[in-house]
Amino acid sequence: MSRAQDLHDPNGERLQKVLAHAGVGSRRTCEELIAQGRVSVDGVVVRQLGIRVNPDTAVLHVDGERIQLDQSKLTVALYKQRGVVSTMSDDQGRPTLADYVQDLPERLYHVGRLDVDTEGIILLTNDGELAHRLAHPSYEVPKTYVARVEGTVTRGLTKVLEKGITLEDGPIKADRFTLREAGRKHSIVEIDLHSGRNRIVRRMMEEVGFPVIDLVRTRFANIQIGRLRPGEVRTVGGSELGALMSMVDL
Repeated sequence: MSRAQDLHDPNGERLQKVLAHAGVGSRRTCEELIAQGRVSVDGVVVRQLGIRVNPDTAVLHVDGERIQLDQSKLTVALYKQRGVVSTMSDDQGRPTLADYVQDLPERLYHVGRLDVDTEGIILLTNDGELAHRLAHPSYEVPKTYVARVEGTVTRGLTKVLEKGITLEDGPIKADRFTLREAGRKHSIVEIDLHSGRNRIVRRMMEEVGFPVIDLVRTRFANIQIGRLRPGEVRTVGGSELGALMSMVDL
């Protein structure tokens, strides 16, 4: 008996139906994906259309990306505004992330934090394992920030920050540093890094003599800020969610 046949659950649902219900595509499209060897069940590539699986326990991937089968799981991206604290409640009465997701059916928890003066993308989810892995340093989840800073930044700063500097809590370096605009009084820079240390971009730029005026996180993992406006929320699903899960080995 093949490994694929071992996966067959006579009491389960047809694989193409499970995929279609998860939003991968029509049943016909899902059948084609299976026939092309692009679908795996519990790590085994499946090409047989008659395979039945248990959607409550099976782990499915399409083109290497995890497919979320649990319809109770919800992940959203929020464009956090300046002045909003990255908590779900605040004893000082300040605006919180909860104010923007209170109409959603699930209770959500934020993944990491943005300081109160920083804008940009922050994820909220009720998937505890996904949240844990995204926040864990070992997965080195990439993030992108755009900052307006004081002073005229020169291109030489790229080598300095990509080589690394030392802060009071240890060394740090940018994965990529780009000077987008250099003005007489202010400059605009873009920084990619995977560190989740507190106020890390502000501290880095302060250390090299260019204090941050405004800061926006434009990307978290593979989730881009895109067309989101301040205060807006959108659901993360489909292949985008699959790619996010795959980044942290889910």
